[in-house]
Amino acid sequence: MALSAITPPRDPLPRCMTWKSLISHRLTGWHLALAGLLALAGIFVCAEAWLEILEVAQRDEEYQHIFLVPFVCLWIIWVRRSRFRHCRPSGTFLGPLIVAAGWGLSWYGFNRQTTSFFHLGAVVVLIGCVISVLGKNVLFRFFPAILVLGFLIPAPGDLRQRIAQPLQEWTAQASQLTLDVMGVETERSGNLMFIDGRPVMIEEACNGMRMVFPLFLIGYAFSFGLPLKQNVRILIILCSPVVALACNVMRTVPLIWVQGRNTHLSAADAKAVFDFLHNYGGWIMLPIAFVLLLTVIRMLKWAMVPVQRYTLASQ
Repeated sequence: MALSAITPPRDPLPRCMTWKSLISHRLTGWHLALAGLLALAGIFVCAEAWLEILEVAQRDEEYQHIFLVPFVCLWIIWVRRSRFRHCRPSGTFLGPLIVAAGWGLSWYGFNRQTTSFFHLGAVVVLIGCVISVLGKNVLFRFFPAILVLGFLIPAPGDLRQRIAQPLQEWTAQASQLTLDVMGVETERSGNLMFIDGRPVMIEEACNGMRMVFPLFLIGYAFSFGLPLKQNVRILIILCSPVVALACNVMRTVPLIWVQGRNTHLSAADAKAVFDFLHNYGGWIMLPIAFVLLLTVIRMLKWAMVPVQRYTLASQ
């Protein structure tokens, strides 16, 4: 019998490039590349919503945390990258359903003048495009990375006010207590504080909303970037508002000092220091918040509380 009669015909394409392998085998680089292309297509289709989100983030300083969201998402994916080997491109039918749901949300938001739904629909379409290629396993195994994309949606104005009002009041109380401990006599009436008879408005000195969402993202990335127990992750996320308040006070006290009690600085120098702390103080607080969260983990370990899902051999 001829050799050609018993030898099966060779596949003209490498196995990783065949349509069967794209359907039934583990995820490969081709899946990731195709998912990226389809994600770009989803962004292009909802380009108006994405451009509006970008414009809001560039125009309003209280929404600049949007620029952190892609980095947090990529960080969570990177630390969980080993899970890709357990994912199969199955259940891709769920992707088109998610795209349709996102398109419906975007259509509803555009026609009913509901900006949040308009932006939410664009994000959901992006997620659906990725799931259409990678499958439902990626949705469940990388759910924290997908969930953080919700922070791309600018918060409505009424929600911002509900958070900002109590935060400003708590910041004023904590700042007055801190200044009293430092030996600076102050008087406070609501959000208005007097230092040496000079009024300083907490709302003008520091808007707490600029700190809440970035520091919450830091806490989120910290909790899901380490192999922590679920209850510890919840504790870290619940501590994020407290950390945000503490960092906000650290940022506000120098601002109040510069505004109300600068005896050796000229008006121009005081304004320059105030503008620097006001504009960049929030970003300076991000590494400080990370250190505070590390301190929380250290304290839990010191109290012999198990915080990690896996114990290292060196511990």
